[in-house]
Amino acid sequence: RTGDVRWRRTASVDTPHEGFHRMYGSFASNSPVTDGQRLYAFFGSRGIYCYDLDGNLLWEKDLGVRMQMRLQFGEGVAPVVAGDSLILNFDHEGDSFLVVLDKLNGDERWRASRDEASSWAMPVVLTHDGVEQVIVSASNKVRSYELETGRVIWECAGLGTNVIPTPIHYGGMVIVMSGHRNPNLMAIRLGGRGDLTDSEAIVWSESRGTSYTASPVLHEGTLYFLTDSGMLSSFDAETGRPHYHQVRLPGPYNFKASPVGAGGMLYLASEEGDVIVVKAGPEFEVLATNKMEGHVFISSPAIVGGEIFLRSQTHLFCISD
Repeated sequence: RTGDVRWRRTASVDTPHEGFHRMYGSFASNSPVTDGQRLYAFFGSRGIYCYDLDGNLLWEKDLGVRMQMRLQFGEGVAPVVAGDSLILNFDHEGDSFLVVLDKLNGDERWRASRDEASSWAMPVVLTHDGVEQVIVSASNKVRSYELETGRVIWECAGLGTNVIPTPIHYGGMVIVMSGHRNPNLMAIRLGGRGDLTDSEAIVWSESRGTSYTASPVLHEGTLYFLTDSGMLSSFDAETGRPHYHQVRLPGPYNFKASPVGAGGMLYLASEEGDVIVVKAGPEFEVLATNKMEGHVFISSPAIVGGEIFLRSQTHLFCISD
């Protein structure tokens, strides 16, 4: 309500083994997550720390890895809480793996080795045909793991390098995307087993205008995705039919923050300090351009309780009516 600091804790003091992207990263790029009772702060190579909401450390765990990221771009995958599980992805230039911990004490439940290079895509957890599964986007193959055991249910090649956008679950499909070299978007039908590459399980795909950094937004059956250079697309999530495609926003913008949606509107926070509001729907319409001069937005906006929280590189804002 006020922005006053309630508590502050030092999780780890360490000598960095490698650097990070000087413009778009830090040693704490991984977003923290909460289940409403505990806060999970994941620092990749520097471990995972669980606090209660009063700032008391409940447990900590070092996974025993020093990640080697492509071109030292830096680490930054957020953890995922699903039921009593905590899911951590370690895709890098070394021995990559996915690990699931008990969220209450940090005990390791299973660890699955992955044939993957550096990626920054947060996993998504969904249930299909009664099976809870973890889906992870990556360059070599998108894979679905059984949450209980870590067994691979299905896998599918087709994305490019440097995968960052989070998968989207829609109906009986999962939509995955990459926007670096060999960009691609694939809507993959759930229910398959084994290798689904180039199979009928791929309901539709698109290789133009896909997001490199920003995760897409799904609203009322419409998928919105944004390029780093400020071109917005709106597709029917079921069929892949475009409502509009690669429409330029009203300005020479650059984006790393993901768009967010609320109240029938999309909010896009740019590196240039403008927060552009676009009407959700089949027709492209800019409703407002809010100028926050002197600020650079890399972090995605967060919306809760009718308030928008914006974090620039220097300030934290709460916007409310």
